[in-house]
Amino acid sequence: MTNKRTVPCLLLCLLLAVAMHAAAPRVVAIGDIHGDFDAFAGILQRAQLVDPGLRWAGGNAILVQTGDFLDRGPKARAVMDLLMSLQEGAPKQGGRVIVLMGNHEAMNIYGDLRYITDKDYASFADDGAGARRNKVPTARPPGFEERCSAFAADGRYGKWLRTLPAVTRINDSVFLHGGIHPDLSALSIEKINETIATEIKAFDAYKQFMAGKKIAQPCDTLQERVAAARMALEKAKGKEAETLKSFLEYDAWLSISENGPLWFRGYAQWTDAEGAPQIQRLAEAFGVARFVVGHTPQLPGSIVTRFGGKVYLIDTGMLSSFFPGGRATALNIQDGKISFID
Repeated sequence: MTNKRTVPCLLLCLLLAVAMHAAAPRVVAIGDIHGDFDAFAGILQRAQLVDPGLRWAGGNAILVQTGDFLDRGPKARAVMDLLMSLQEGAPKQGGRVIVLMGNHEAMNIYGDLRYITDKDYASFADDGAGARRNKVPTARPPGFEERCSAFAADGRYGKWLRTLPAVTRINDSVFLHGGIHPDLSALSIEKINETIATEIKAFDAYKQFMAGKKIAQPCDTLQERVAAARMALEKAKGKEAETLKSFLEYDAWLSISENGPLWFRGYAQWTDAEGAPQIQRLAEAFGVARFVVGHTPQLPGSIVTRFGGKVYLIDTGMLSSFFPGGRATALNIQDGKISFID
């Protein structure tokens, strides 16, 4: 026999559960920006997340940017400034802005600067002589040294970049830049993020060690640093040799591996037949309904749904000057329904 007090209690619990589901904040995900500030600002406005002054106006919504806001485009600094400003402003309205690390953010931290434009460097050129504390070759473009300082571990942007997670989960969705390889399914999201953060800290320590030993300069590129380490290793002994050998194994790091979460392209490249069972196992392992990823441009400029809605590919080539046919889009999750914003 049911206790008379049980019925109202069950009804109250049910009503609370329904209310919590109905009140779940809207989630908006935006993929690769690559320095296209104007297109990014435009999609934020169309998604009703910012006002005409680009201040947060999204209420309790959650914005997830899945990485690769750096490189290729001319206004990466302005993009970072906007993201940082929105991260500060959103909580005042009960909202959140989650910025994830992409492979290009990791590349910039490590000194792989192949995709930086002269206009990007130039945006740092007027930061003042006080930033010029590292000697660099005069062949570097204007703004190179100032940008190097800003991206250092204690620099304005470098400090912020090092706080970015690689993966985040919101409700029944996992968001990241590239994808979680099936071999990593036993790792928790927290462990993946911890591993990448540890690798970045290790790199900063190697960089400091090599500068202290005058093996490499603080503003050397990754390619220059690797070459210098190999040359120094030929004569190094003891702890110095061990440290240099350890550094030169960097290409096995999760943050650099082609099967790591910042680089993996399987979700976009798998055939339906080979990918469906893999994604099903990953969804079960992480207990989620879907994975939302960027990294692989979907042209001409449309979000792609794969594997029965378990994967959303949201890099739509926002930087259209580099990706012909690309455009800014956003994925909108609201009241249990998914829609696209163009």
